[in-house]
Amino acid sequence: MPVYTYECKDCGQKFELLVGVGAGNEEIKCKKCNSKNVQKIPTVFNAGSGRSSSSSGCPTGNCNLS
Repeated sequence: MPVYTYECKDCGQKFELLVGVGAGNEEIKCKKCNSKNVQKIPTVFNAGSGRSSSSSGCPTGNCNLS
């Protein structure tokens, strides 16, 4: 289930919600002031490249180069 970050446009509070796949358009309210005037904040997801940070040229970092 994805976690979304929201910001309340009335009080400025930022909060996260765990949202189910089939959740639909449920009413989202600010956890601080109970306002419905909230906006989803775009987040950046980085899954990585799957490569090791090793500089040896070995993708796993465990290669025997001798």
